[in-house]
Amino acid sequence: MKETWAKIFGMENEEKYEENIDYIEINKIKSNPYQPRENIDMEKIKELSQSIKTYGLLQPIIVKYNNKDDYYQIIAGERRYIACKELGWAAMPAIVKAISDSGMAAIALIENLQRENLHYMEEALGYQKLIDNFGLTQEVLAQRLGKNQSTIANKLRLLKIHDQIKDYILHANLTERHARALLKLPDAKSQEEAVKRIYEEELNVSQTESLIEEMVERTKKDKGPSKKKKVVVRDMRIFLNTIRQAVKAIQKAGLKPMVTEKECSSHYEIVIRLPKKED
Repeated sequence: MKETWAKIFGMENEEKYEENIDYIEINKIKSNPYQPRENIDMEKIKELSQSIKTYGLLQPIIVKYNNKDDYYQIIAGERRYIACKELGWAAMPAIVKAISDSGMAAIALIENLQRENLHYMEEALGYQKLIDNFGLTQEVLAQRLGKNQSTIANKLRLLKIHDQIKDYILHANLTERHARALLKLPDAKSQEEAVKRIYEEELNVSQTESLIEEMVERTKKDKGPSKKKKVVVRDMRIFLNTIRQAVKAIQKAGLKPMVTEKECSSHYEIVIRLPKKED
């Protein structure tokens, strides 16, 4: 893994550190700012703490030293750090490495991707942070993470789901395919309606896709007549103005047309009478 990280994240030219294990004061260690996991399961942390208490810390964390401010930043091992902190440890074993910020962010993401319980929304957000913070393209990010670009693109599309809906998705424990189907809906209100029905009716992915297709069609039908009516009204005004311009042209020609306009409930009625010239 050491060689892989160095090759993928441009660490070949970083200063080399021997992998000596140092004991570092916990109060001098800070979390990884690029940590993609937004929700830490404290029950799992308690289980890890109990394991560490019983068997010891089997693997030291990896940190980066910030010489300017004299503290250590976690590269890998966020959960182990929290567990040891919960145990009240004053210091913990760590390997200090020199690494770029982009490398640190990527390793934090990879470490979490290797854990099956990283939520797909957190994964998508992790990809977006790497792109935003380090100016990466989807293609470059895919290459560095060893993934297909389409995989990255599909994950990033999930971030287009309205923010307030993401909490509903987490609560309903929807799969990624459920969430991706929601992208077809145009607004937060319709997405919320769909999520509630998926949750209450326990719809599978196929049923969810059918539901959303129905909602999309319903939306089209609701908007269709109203839009058509506006177009007709606008065009009718154009037609009436055209007739009035024609009447003015007749008047300029020296004739004196008699015009009556009547607006009925179902139609406009315009009568134009042109007097015959006397011999």
